[in-house]
Amino acid sequence: MNGFPVTPEALLGIAIGFGLAAAAGFRVFVPLLAAAVAAKTGVLELSPGFMWLASTPALAALGTATVVEVGAYSVPWLDQLLDLIATPTAVAAGMLAAASVVVDLPPLLKWSAVMLAGGAAGMTQGATVFTRFKSTTLTGGMGNPVVSTLELVSAVVTSALAIFLPVLTLVAVLLLLVFFVRRVHGIVFGRRAGRAAGVAETVSGPPRVPRGP
Repeated sequence: MNGFPVTPEALLGIAIGFGLAAAAGFRVFVPLLAAAVAAKTGVLELSPGFMWLASTPALAALGTATVVEVGAYSVPWLDQLLDLIATPTAVAAGMLAAASVVVDLPPLLKWSAVMLAGGAAGMTQGATVFTRFKSTTLTGGMGNPVVSTLELVSAVVTSALAIFLPVLTLVAVLLLLVFFVRRVHGIVFGRRAGRAAGVAETVSGPPRVPRGP
């Protein structure tokens, strides 16, 4: 490693891992299937211990799981229930996807990167849950199939970009995470500020109107 614990191959693997993990936040099985297909065709190198991901049984299982997941998310109201399961599953899938492609790293650095990738998957999943909740609130669930379709497209595109343009995808994921954190921060603290202002107005009473001469 030339005295430096992180090689260019390791950095590339981290970028791919973060991109695949972010895609898991949109759809759990799509990035795993993409990684498996890419590894099977020789496009992607898997880390030691994860070669099973490119096996025929794994491809068949991931393909079936992807079809079932996509179909389930196309059913209004069922998608809301799936979000309860998909959130922790997306984190686990993101960590698995990242661990399968991060190579040439000491164990401590590798699993630290995998944990961070799991966080990226969780935040992406959180953004989709928030979007679906808004859609359900505003459209009564009628707009949810559109949201689900956009999530599927995002999962496919993000997975492909993570494999073929990993550095660009990593930058995009980081920008998305910054935007999401700022959005959540604004919503949470904006509501608190509004409640605090309401309490202050209640305590002090309505503003006094000055009397004329």
